[in-house]
Amino acid sequence: MKLILKIAAFITIIIFVSVSLVSIHKISQSQSLPTREVVQECLNNSQQSCDYSKTSVNTRFIPNQQLNDQQRFLATIANKMPTIPEFNTFEYTLLRSYGTVFINQELGINLPQKVILDNELETKSFQDTISISLVDGTQECYLQKTAVAALNKAKLLAKIDLKSGYTGDCLRNFITNLRFWNKYANSETLTRVKAGKETKILGLVAPPGTSQHLWGLAIDLQVSTPTQRQALNENGWFQTVVNDLPHWTYLGWSENDLPKFGLQQKIVQGIKYWVTPI
Repeated sequence: MKLILKIAAFITIIIFVSVSLVSIHKISQSQSLPTREVVQECLNNSQQSCDYSKTSVNTRFIPNQQLNDQQRFLATIANKMPTIPEFNTFEYTLLRSYGTVFINQELGINLPQKVILDNELETKSFQDTISISLVDGTQECYLQKTAVAALNKAKLLAKIDLKSGYTGDCLRNFITNLRFWNKYANSETLTRVKAGKETKILGLVAPPGTSQHLWGLAIDLQVSTPTQRQALNENGWFQTVVNDLPHWTYLGWSENDLPKFGLQQKIVQGIKYWVTPI
């Protein structure tokens, strides 16, 4: 009789633990992913910001494939950023131009919480949180470690050189970003960009505090052959800023996966770019 009671107690404990684990899993899923209804409500009202809490669960987020491209992209952004920029703002323009990188979910990759780093101090604070390493065959070209590992694999498949051969091709600080901006534009240009009257310049140079180079996830390369492009694409590197020919962004996904997040192909003068759908 005692043996039967022990067995019954043991079975009861097993059932309780199993049910608890299932419940915890369901709760973690509901907390880590915004529901379709919540995202849809946000998307239907483009004049309001979308605020979602970030998740610490190390699962890759794939948006509902029944949503359209724009909805899938914004659902992904909502899963990565605390607040989606409001429609028709400077931040929204920047998200449109440079936001492809926010689909990156590779382990070890760190992304900023917003599309603009306001100054040198904020830029340095963010860069202090990323883990960087040196690109093979260079002396001062640093990127986030995961991006470097992918780039080094591509370099084993094809000869790929830096655009200019110095650190400006890789991870940049705020001052370097500002220097590049002042080389091609000025404060009046920035005012027009913020007002939505000038966006073409964003394909040539990024406004201060907005460059993907600040995040250690972009690099300027000498690429001219299909073999080079294939090697980079196979390792998660893509051209994402239209008309910025040497600029490559580490997205961390295969090319076949990019449409799942709403990214769209855009062919300009024979060059294939992957761009945001907003």
